Amino acid sequence: MNDFFSTIDWSRAQFALTAMYHWLFVPLTIGLSLILAIMESIYVKTGDQRWRKATRFWMTIFGINFACGVATGIILEFQFGTNWSNYSWFVGDIFGAPLAIEGLFAFFLEATFVAVMFFGWGRVGKRFHLASTWLTAIGVSLSALWILVANGWMQLPVGMEFNPDQMRNEMTDFWSVVFSPVAINKFFHAVFSGWALAGAFVVGISGWMIWRRRSVEAAMLSMKTGAWFGIIGMVLTMWTGDGSGVAVARYQPMKLAAMEGLYNGSVGEKLTVIGLVNEKADRLSSEPDVNYAISLPKGLSLLANHDLNSFVPGINDLVDGIEITADGDTVSTVSYADRIAMGREAHAALEAYTAAREAGDESAAAAALATLRANYKYFGYGFLDSPEDAIPPVAITFYSFRLMVGLGSLMLLIFAVTLWICYRRKSRDGNVSKYICWGAMLAIPAAWIASQAGWIVAEVGRQPWVIQDILPTRGAISSIPSSNVETTFWIFAVLFTVMLIAEVSIMLRFINKASREGIFNNDK
Repeated sequence: MNDFFSTIDWSRAQFALTAMYHWLFVPLTIGLSLILAIMESIYVKTGDQRWRKATRFWMTIFGINFACGVATGIILEFQFGTNWSNYSWFVGDIFGAPLAIEGLFAFFLEATFVAVMFFGWGRVGKRFHLASTWLTAIGVSLSALWILVANGWMQLPVGMEFNPDQMRNEMTDFWSVVFSPVAINKFFHAVFSGWALAGAFVVGISGWMIWRRRSVEAAMLSMKTGAWFGIIGMVLTMWTGDGSGVAVARYQPMKLAAMEGLYNGSVGEKLTVIGLVNEKADRLSSEPDVNYAISLPKGLSLLANHDLNSFVPGINDLVDGIEITADGDTVSTVSYADRIAMGREAHAALEAYTAAREAGDESAAAAALATLRANYKYFGYGFLDSPEDAIPPVAITFYSFRLMVGLGSLMLLIFAVTLWICYRRKSRDGNVSKYICWGAMLAIPAAWIASQAGWIVAEVGRQPWVIQDILPTRGAISSIPSSNVETTFWIFAVLFTVMLIAEVSIMLRFINKASREGIFNNDK
């Protein structure tokens, strides 16, 4: 049993490690591909060689990052079969479909045209090359779409039916899976945040070149482009973030409660802007949830339900099955203890169904199947030992959410200041304060930390669920020794770290060389 739980922990750690490294590369690929398409479009329209040379400079950086993203993404998908085989069997019919489409269509599209994009300069017509660049950008976003459809389905399992004969879930409505409100919102939120991150990257690298007085004209051109792209991406990210808040409140209220460190909800619930999670607070204590809090009155009710006077449940309310109406009336919902009981009844019904089918007792099988379907909504709770097992890590979710929002707001400020500086007359020739350049460079780590924090909120906040309410992590792993997973964890940790160091080193060497020689001076 100890080895079993160790296998769970190491499998989760390995997947988290791979996912976080992968997400270092993906958002830059998403955003930078579109920046390239826009820059090249301006070149084709105007014939201005500066835009062509700027496009080729950023395209080289895109290529370095693209290769690393592909390598980590392949390893990430293989882990579903090696470490999470029970999960893959249980929902492979559903989860595998969008991943297959991503590989056969979207990745094929981007992999095909990325070759033309890199090697087609001077070999194909300008418009065909431009089309290849746009198709690469579209392919990158389509890859993100199908992967996020799969992830969104895990957060809101729809369009499926459990087949007790096969002991797995089967897709019944493909379009319900694709157009799930969680999946669609996650897609736009992730893509727009990729725009913001790529904008921050371009602004930061341009700020460094201006500070070092290298390729200043090219840097100013890129800085304007990156700042416009970043500010649009950041505003759209915040807009879709509002949609995410509503979706989380509706479909994953426990995640919302963890994001706020909220144990006891209320009508017109406040939104904590900053504060420290009280480590002494738990389900049974009367301690305050958050210490030293600065809050917005009724802010959480507005965020969650777009209603200042709506009730937002806390952890205790959800576990105990309590909801309060706007009139102050208490309404009983399904408590987590009841959900565990219903989940275990579903498990027992599944065993009874299997036994009845083997014995040829069709009436008993039909009765067991009816009981299974009536309780299947909470099938996953049957794996849990107590209601407390369904509470996600509160502190890490709480702090990650505030880190994401705070750094996102900082990025918006940096983009706005950068644009203002770029359009000042005395700054047009690169006469920019070193402090502005340092602020632009600050946008790079801020963007990546905010991006990683957002995924921590999304994934840690839904624990212990691999599939919301249907399958927890303990029911999804492969039956392999924990030592095997631990060994591969450290192997991947070393390989990914070396890969990241190599990518950063190659990028810095290229940026240093190209900016020293003069981006607009080359004849490529």
